[in-house]
Amino acid sequence: MDTRESESTDGDRERGEESTESRSYSGVLTAVPYAVRVSDSWLFRLYAVVGAFLALVVTIGFGLSLLKLLVETAALPGGLVTLSRTFFVLVGLAVVLPLLAPILLVARRHRRNQRVSRFYDALLALTGFGFVVGVYLALVVSAPPEYRAPATNPVIDALYALPPLVGLVPIVVAAALIGLVHLWGSRPGRRDAE
Repeated sequence: MDTRESESTDGDRERGEESTESRSYSGVLTAVPYAVRVSDSWLFRLYAVVGAFLALVVTIGFGLSLLKLLVETAALPGGLVTLSRTFFVLVGLAVVLPLLAPILLVARRHRRNQRVSRFYDALLALTGFGFVVGVYLALVVSAPPEYRAPATNPVIDALYALPPLVGLVPIVVAAALIGLVHLWGSRPGRRDAE
């Protein structure tokens, strides 16, 4: 009789763990709704929706552009063409991963029930929005002259005057800020949450 009771308790415990785990996430696609559900920060929830949407748009855009590049360069021999295709994929990942990083970090934090700064979710959302602004600035600075709209204010005119490689600076700084905020908000001395 004791054996059956312990088996029953073990079975209930296993089912309870499964139900808790099923409410969590199983990958990138399910991490976004999970992070939106569990975060208390409305700013983060907004970023999770906007960031996931932008990551989807960028992924589709880079995917279609890669297909176009493959079709245009299919008849060319390997070597530099293969290198340029690989570089194209790496640039796409360099844009998409920082868009998703704040969402994935917050989802991971809640899934593991880690205690962090009470501002952690909101600060990661701000850095995510900062990365979006950084990408916009990079696009403005590095746009070829034939694709530039006429500058109607001095800020845009100043951005157009910068060398195209300067466009990397806002992206790199914004991506680094995501990592720094994560390290700052989750370090052991920052246990002021909950």
